Amino acid sequence: MTIDEGSPSPPRWITDHDAAHSAWYIERFRKLAAQGADLEGEARLLDAIVPRRSRILDAGCGPGRVAGALFARGHRVVGVDVDPLLLAAASEDHPGPVWLNADLATMDLASLGEPEHFDAAIVAGNVMTYLAANTAARVLHNLKSHLKSDAPIAVGFGLDRGYDLATFDNDIREAGLTLEHRFATWDLRPWSLAASFAVSILRTP
Repeated sequence: MTIDEGSPSPPRWITDHDAAHSAWYIERFRKLAAQGADLEGEARLLDAIVPRRSRILDAGCGPGRVAGALFARGHRVVGVDVDPLLLAAASEDHPGPVWLNADLATMDLASLGEPEHFDAAIVAGNVMTYLAANTAARVLHNLKSHLKSDAPIAVGFGLDRGYDLATFDNDIREAGLTLEHRFATWDLRPWSLAASFAVSILRTP
């Protein structure tokens, strides 16, 4: 199957939510951080499988908690999100990473001043479920185009949000990526068909 190269619709995060929702989302994670909640599980997983000082793409970075945690671990991080309000919060709360406003389905980071390919990418926070319909394969393919050969992509999302695992696995194949590992949580609980969440480690050719 050929990936559609036409102009995609905006992601569901934009079409289904307004500025008030973005503000709520920002404050939710600020409150959790202030309460001492562990918000770094995704970053710990990726940090464990990449070399020191890796160049990492946080795709759908939101208000920056994952990118910030990876930067604190010594990595060079670029966070990309379609929502400018989330990016403004990321820049305020997590100085250090580069923050860029772009749609994952159409982004060309070289044109935004980031031409160097990445050593790894992470797609956390249910980003895959907020994409526009039928654009997931295109997003995965676009991520692949920004990564070096043999680079990991860590992807996690809930399985009760309208994007099922069979479709995701087909989108992985369509994008030319390989599924290397799958877990039920970011802290590597074993995968089972009863799991309500999936964390997949993909690999570029």
